[in-house]
Amino acid sequence: MPDDGAGDSPMTMTGQTELLGLAAGALIASVTAPVGVSGAVFLLPVQLSVLNVPSPAVTPTNLLFNVVAGPGALARYHRRGQLSGALTRLLILGTLPGVVVGAVIRVFAVPGPTVFRALVGMLLAPLGLWLCARTLRPPRGDRASAPSERFVVGLSLAVGTVGGVYGIGGGSILGPVLVGRGMPVAQVAPAALASTFLTSVTGALTYAVLSFTAHGDIAPDWPLGLSCGLGGLAGGYLGARLQPRLPETALRLTLGALATALAFVYLVQAAA
Repeated sequence: MPDDGAGDSPMTMTGQTELLGLAAGALIASVTAPVGVSGAVFLLPVQLSVLNVPSPAVTPTNLLFNVVAGPGALARYHRRGQLSGALTRLLILGTLPGVVVGAVIRVFAVPGPTVFRALVGMLLAPLGLWLCARTLRPPRGDRASAPSERFVVGLSLAVGTVGGVYGIGGGSILGPVLVGRGMPVAQVAPAALASTFLTSVTGALTYAVLSFTAHGDIAPDWPLGLSCGLGGLAGGYLGARLQPRLPETALRLTLGALATALAFVYLVQAAA
């Protein structure tokens, strides 16, 4: 008779972790894809607090999630002809070099979990507050003009660098900023997700190379990243398909409130 008191084997626990990652990736991507925000923003705390992915391996694992999950939403946006345009090219031009710089900073400058949690909080707080503020008080009339190309490229470079440190590819920060500047979600969301996908590919490869030259858990958790990504692949396609039918105001407020709450939790943990 088997021992009823025996605990789960490591293989069983690993399987449960991957199934949880699959479900988390699907749920998060289905909610975030319609507004052009990468699900990695909200998958990050799940990896740290629930799935126990070590730092800094959590960052390249997040990038791996973006690589696998991205084509789901992008395929749907491509079918509707929303991926072509100058905005997509401008975002990629800035974020691609930025994410490489951010990956180097993440590995060699801020490897500690306390510093990383503080950084996560400081990034999520303005993102969440920005989403809420711009949703509750949108620009009136034509006062909010579209940003210039120079502004878009400069912002993309800065956000790409931060995204490389954070493991989100950069597009998930660019999306709410550009929407807040008056650009329509239908234009920003596909471009931001395309930027996130390409910069995540670059960032994941950069971390893989750096794993041979630095100490610690720098390479991604491949099984978990792939599991979360497969969930995000299906969830992202569903979210992009439902975009025209979703109440944008309520969705953006929910994302903003969640980001702000998560920022508060991480800042408190870092301070403690």
